[in-house]
Amino acid sequence: MKEGFRQAMAWLHTWTGLIFGWLLFAIFLTGTLSYFKDEVNHWTHPEIRRHALDPQASLGLAQGYLERNAGHSESWMIQLPNEREAAISVGWRDPNGGRRGFVQKSLDAATGEPVEARESRGGEFFYRFHFQLEMPHPWGRWLSTFCAFIMLLGLVTGIITHKKIFKEFFTFRPGKGQRSWLDGHNAIGVLVLPFHLMISYSSLVLFMYMVMPASIMASYDGNPNGYFAELFGRDEAPKLANVATPLVPLGGLYAQVQAQAPGARMGYIQVQNPGDRNARVTFTQSAADHVPYRRSANWTFDGASGSMLGQGVPESATMLTGFSFAGLHMGSYAGPWLRWLYFAFGLAGTAVIGTGLVMWLGKRQLKHAKSERLPGELRLVEVLNIASMSGLLLGVAAFFWANRLLPSGLAGRADWEVNLFFLAWALSLLHAALRPGRRAWGEQLALGALAFAALPVLNGLVTGQGLNHSLPAGDWAMAGFDLTALAAGAFLAWAASKMLRAPTVSAKRPPRAARVAAETVEVK
Repeated sequence: MKEGFRQAMAWLHTWTGLIFGWLLFAIFLTGTLSYFKDEVNHWTHPEIRRHALDPQASLGLAQGYLERNAGHSESWMIQLPNEREAAISVGWRDPNGGRRGFVQKSLDAATGEPVEARESRGGEFFYRFHFQLEMPHPWGRWLSTFCAFIMLLGLVTGIITHKKIFKEFFTFRPGKGQRSWLDGHNAIGVLVLPFHLMISYSSLVLFMYMVMPASIMASYDGNPNGYFAELFGRDEAPKLANVATPLVPLGGLYAQVQAQAPGARMGYIQVQNPGDRNARVTFTQSAADHVPYRRSANWTFDGASGSMLGQGVPESATMLTGFSFAGLHMGSYAGPWLRWLYFAFGLAGTAVIGTGLVMWLGKRQLKHAKSERLPGELRLVEVLNIASMSGLLLGVAAFFWANRLLPSGLAGRADWEVNLFFLAWALSLLHAALRPGRRAWGEQLALGALAFAALPVLNGLVTGQGLNHSLPAGDWAMAGFDLTALAAGAFLAWAASKMLRAPTVSAKRPPRAARVAAETVEVK
């Protein structure tokens, strides 16, 4: 019975991994890129230059710009520069302008003047694709959430299937074909197993309101907005007094916050009813300062007098647990070294999925090794494997090339970057269908190696912010992106060389008994 149960789990692990593996590979890769979303944003907007951080001065520049250009608005939003974001970001409500009645501008942190940066979704595209799959709401979130459940199921069934899972972690036999792929799959899977369990489970917690909505709908009379208002502590905006009153300097309010929470970083500052006697200013602490989201980490001031009105309400233990899972999943709290560890573990998860797809096909290809061509269903899996892995990498490279080569004034420029991402991905599918499997792998990996390795050169030629500029200037976000692109190009070049090289067929060793007998004859 136990063996039958394990075999059933192995069947479930194998087939769910195949059916959803192609999509899971894309979800994991784009999610991994999202850990450096801010750095990708910086690279894709090279017009925004980095300056020394001075929060109070930045607040003064933001306030001055908004008073001159958005004094009529009922609400302002300000995000200060930080170690990862170079610009002052300001936004305001304007029913007659902007997307969805909201205008957003990036200001230079030294001058407070608007920066006319190229239109690009940057790292936001990969972040959104990770959980929305570029599909209409809510279908993409439903699909990605279901895939998260499948990933969690795959992890559990994988643990059950491999009886000697920890022994297999220390076993790797290079140059053994299918056995080497299995060893690598097992070793990587065990190494990052706690991380993958956390990521898969926490993604279900993040979208709990979609996965298990019955209790929310019952408790809030079918209105989920009441649930979110209580969850995130939304406050109603004070009514206008229609009495013109100057807004107090925001830098002074920031100093009050620092007196209560020394060193606290601000996620955003919201100003309601600016220029009115009933103005309100709310400072919200950055998610980078703690693992869970905390409603208590905000300070509200009277915008006319500067007096403090109150702080947020602390969370219950239950809410803090849920918010902790969300914080662990997104990794906003992580410093540079921990963020790189998140990135490495994310790549490991992507590799586990990829090696699983390769093993599924390789095991079945052995049965048809002497045939001139693969059966249609195996050929389909081979084409999808190539396009979903090397093809996706080509799509990512195409996105970044488009960012540098498309004209800055092109209408719908950000959409064109995304379109070229999907076009390159689709062309990889066509190429994989027209070329033999091993050649298709090698050619796409070689093209990907060239595309990634040439990105730093392209960046230097187009923007003048290549490695020769970013390294001396200490712009580690720009330099880090270029160095990572070089490393990706080197890895893909190594993989391409393996695939383009003709496979060596080793002679089959005779059984040990035959070898002993032959050696005995030679001795005699």
